[in-house]
Amino acid sequence: MESHGHASGEHVLGVDSGGSGLRVALGTVGGETPLATAVCAEPVRTGSSGIDAAHLLEQLLPTARRLLAGHGGGDRVATAAIGAAGMATLGDQLRAELPAALADALGVRTLALAADAVTAYAGAVRQRPGAVVAAGTGLIALGTDLTGWRRADGWGHLLGDSGGGAWIGRAGLDAAMRAHDGRRGGSAALLARLEAVFGPAPGLPGLLYPRTDRPAVLASFAPEVAACAAHDPVADGILRDAAAHIAEAAAAVCPKAGADDEPYEVALTGGLFRMGDPLLGPLRAELARQLPHARAVPGSGDPLMGSLRIAQALARGGLRLPHHPTLLRVTVSAPGTGRIPGVTEQGS
Repeated sequence: MESHGHASGEHVLGVDSGGSGLRVALGTVGGETPLATAVCAEPVRTGSSGIDAAHLLEQLLPTARRLLAGHGGGDRVATAAIGAAGMATLGDQLRAELPAALADALGVRTLALAADAVTAYAGAVRQRPGAVVAAGTGLIALGTDLTGWRRADGWGHLLGDSGGGAWIGRAGLDAAMRAHDGRRGGSAALLARLEAVFGPAPGLPGLLYPRTDRPAVLASFAPEVAACAAHDPVADGILRDAAAHIAEAAAAVCPKAGADDEPYEVALTGGLFRMGDPLLGPLRAELARQLPHARAVPGSGDPLMGSLRIAQALARGGLRLPHHPTLLRVTVSAPGTGRIPGVTEQGS
């Protein structure tokens, strides 16, 4: 690859694009921590053609130039890595347009475009074999033995995301509505929390169904389930079921122990795990049962830090994570032209 030999002080760029906005980190090839970070509060739009490349560039370029100017970096970046929610299925426009655009605007010769699960992996596990479960409103698990990727779930709140925030919240609301109706499986405690948060139970469908952000609304009830778990067996059962789903996703993607029988890490990252012991207690038990050869660890970094680490590894010529056409695609642009003479793809 043409990404070797960068000086340790050259600048690299990491980007994380998600539902809460665009985050940018400026670092150096040899630095352990970012020089500076910035947040663009407006999420990148997604349209009929997928993630909007022009809208991403409209926010990223001035932010990157401002960060560079603040650290004496001129207007050039050696390598960059962009992680985006939906990159695997909605990233065609980004893959088609960003390499040339960033080469022209910032001099980026080597660019990685990654799914946010990959940058979460790089932030949590770095470049070792293992697995990561990224859980917030949704849930996805990703694992690698460094020869290829395995993915489980991440299919959205209608088809999966089992054990994620929206899943827990929906199960809690279901139990509340059952209590309201007098059906089996209801929870009076969760019904009380529903009415405290949303108002009278019969009005909930009218509040929920017209919303375009239904997964986030459902997930907003997940902390209420956790708060009830200590004294309500229905809420406790929901979190135990969630823990089983999370462990199943991790088990589906985690590689087997290596020849030296060293346990691989399963990193847990994302806002869901801030629930603490009501979820983490049963999850630790499920992971020990389903993945006895693995070691569960808290994530050591977030997707923004993961994208910066990928950019640094590219600049050093030492990216070990498997390349993939949609999960982790690396392009090398000809200097000064913005044209893309070739695409490096492995593990596809």
